Amino acid sequence: MKKERSFPYVKVTKKQEARIKDGHLWVYGEEITEASETIENGAVTDVFGTKGNYLGSGFWSEHSLIRVRILSDNANEAFDDAYFQRKVSHALQYRRDVMGEDYTACRLIHGDADGLPGLTVDRYNDLLSTEITSYGTEMRKDVIFRAIIDELKKDGVTVRGIYERNESPLRSKEGLERYKGWYKDIHPEKADTVICENGILYHTDLENGQKTGFFLDQKYNRLAVRRIAAGKKVLDCCTHIGSFALNAAKGGAKEVTALDISAAALANAQENARLNGLDVNFIEADVFEALQQMIASHEKYDLIILDPPAFTKSRQTSSKARNGYRRINAMAMRLLPRGGYLASCSCSHFMPKEEFRKMLCDAAKDAGVRIRLIEEKGAAPDHPVLPTVPETEYLKFFLLQII
Repeated sequence: MKKERSFPYVKVTKKQEARIKDGHLWVYGEEITEASETIENGAVTDVFGTKGNYLGSGFWSEHSLIRVRILSDNANEAFDDAYFQRKVSHALQYRRDVMGEDYTACRLIHGDADGLPGLTVDRYNDLLSTEITSYGTEMRKDVIFRAIIDELKKDGVTVRGIYERNESPLRSKEGLERYKGWYKDIHPEKADTVICENGILYHTDLENGQKTGFFLDQKYNRLAVRRIAAGKKVLDCCTHIGSFALNAAKGGAKEVTALDISAAALANAQENARLNGLDVNFIEADVFEALQQMIASHEKYDLIILDPPAFTKSRQTSSKARNGYRRINAMAMRLLPRGGYLASCSCSHFMPKEEFRKMLCDAAKDAGVRIRLIEEKGAAPDHPVLPTVPETEYLKFFLLQII
């Protein structure tokens, strides 16, 4: 095997080689047949095929099932500070191009899709919220964070603080500490701000909010709901901080009811409604119990939004999760008259789009209704998808009509 560089190396099976050539970026430990005697955790590592042919280079993760996360297939790449600064520059320029005025509150770095595996960076005005789930990226975060700060200065933005939401169990699998808190010493007293999305204001708590503070990925799916909400009686299930409900109210709905099991989330949702002068009836309830009671009392709605938390975070529980999605969608369909609309979402990449579509058809059968598909969407473009890495396509949004 020829190896002219000083990087450590691994050699992989024919099966893994084919996956990499098809564009996938993950090398599993079980597919490695040979490796350098010593590879430091987080080190850039060359990947070779069965005949010693160079396939790419990426971060070595000694504790993870995904042993190498490929960064590039350029054999001449040095992977120095300039490389990571260039990746950041490309990522932010892409957001400037595709997000326009929404650039002030959007995802700046989206992991593998931006060539920075395991890194999430969300911008909320002049605050950044981050998460790292790759040992190699963690080792280089000072360079990456400085590059982001410098790049935003070109837009006239001085970053007031970077809040690290490094709480994911994936960090333990990488051998990383789990924690949350401000990065270094320069930061405001509170990790919160008010952002504007689709003309609606939201109080955003980077410390205690879901994920990095707010679900930015549904940005344009909320607009799809707003466009058809005028004059309708709307039910928003699992409203969290009220984003779909507020878009429905902004769109001229005659009545909006929003359900969530979390009292803290509803308090935030009510504050957001007050910020915008919008009228929404927020109810603390378990969504399955609430829907069952509504069915029993023969209530009807013109538009229902289902945006539950992921019912599955592993392939092992995907079958059980499918049944959960099927049940909740069938219940919602029973509350809709002919001509009524259902917006149904899933944020789990273990529920593929084709499987989710089939589940909706089964739910319609259970509810005794027929449906037609109006619109099918994914995440906003600041959450780009790599077609060769199916795991990057996680969000499904289906807008249906009962016919």
